[in-house]
Amino acid sequence: MRPDTKLPKVGTTIFTVMSQLAAEHGAVNLGQGFPDFPVPPRLVDALTRAMQAGHNQYAPMTGIPALRQAIAAKTERCYGWRPDADTEITVTSGATEAIFNAIHAVVRAGEEVIVLDPCYDCYEPAIELAGATAVHVPLDPATFAPDWDAVRAAITPKTRMLMVNSPHNPSGAMFTAADMQALIDLLQGTDIVLLSDEVYEHIVFDGARHESALLYPQLRERSFVISSFGKTYHCTGWKLGYAIAPPALSAEFRKVHQYNVFCSFTPSQHAFAEMITQEPEHYEQLGAFYQDKRDRFRAQLAATRLKPLPVPGGYFQLVDYSAVSDLPDLEFARWLTVEHGVTGIPLSPFYASAPAGQRLLRLCFAKNEDTVNRAIERLSKL
Repeated sequence: MRPDTKLPKVGTTIFTVMSQLAAEHGAVNLGQGFPDFPVPPRLVDALTRAMQAGHNQYAPMTGIPALRQAIAAKTERCYGWRPDADTEITVTSGATEAIFNAIHAVVRAGEEVIVLDPCYDCYEPAIELAGATAVHVPLDPATFAPDWDAVRAAITPKTRMLMVNSPHNPSGAMFTAADMQALIDLLQGTDIVLLSDEVYEHIVFDGARHESALLYPQLRERSFVISSFGKTYHCTGWKLGYAIAPPALSAEFRKVHQYNVFCSFTPSQHAFAEMITQEPEHYEQLGAFYQDKRDRFRAQLAATRLKPLPVPGGYFQLVDYSAVSDLPDLEFARWLTVEHGVTGIPLSPFYASAPAGQRLLRLCFAKNEDTVNRAIERLSKL
């Protein structure tokens, strides 16, 4: 039986492809964005206690009350505004589920969703499964800054949602206060819903402020703001995240969530409720933790022929490899893995149409020193 595929453009993700290739060739994997250092001890201990205490059955659909209250308090601490824990916060099985839910909650067949390229690869499939069309607006190919005039020009009567991501994956670029004001002006007087993917919200550098949509009343009244515990607490395999949205949007979001997964990993919810409340310094110091890793990695790259681009936030480093090779990025990524034992992620899969001649590779520096040292030793021989 050969069904007509609902996702004709989708194959195995580039992250899986490159990680498999890395394993086959014994390469140092700086591709897929997962840390290879330990989860905070308090969080592991809290998870163990939660399981031993019997918290192993279904959680409430929206998330356990203690975690939603902890998220509300954390949000107020970070952004000066406290969402209602009962009507505006929903715990999800990672940020990817939250993104899927948000799109399917409000986007209907025949409508359009604007995405800013390069963008994370789960966006467009979720849009297409809703029967809608992704409208791709490119970011600046050098700085990855948005062109708000181009975004405005892409809006049509069919536009239902605009998706943004700051700090940005794959580039690490961040929105400024001026960008947020441009967003406010752009969306004012429309019925367009904003989906703000903020999974790297605490990984910001050089004293910058994360410009969350939650800081701006004009935006949060029309936004789904998506966050990820996996990125903040080094436990991507736990797959826990959450969405904050006003009550009317949350109500629609929960209709999808309850028939998608219904609820998320119960013992981890108890563990995160404790961790957020009792050790806020973890997320408050996360930027400094990763800034040390960023600075060390960039200094080490000076011994290679790869040119690092600026990294304002997130835990990815883009490198220009044009001094090494003129191969297209997919071919270069495979060559680097097979011939030199280091794996990165090419940028072209993040685009509907990648800029001609772009020679960039994404490397993850959320790794321990030994991993990075082994990668640099190999890269220095290019």
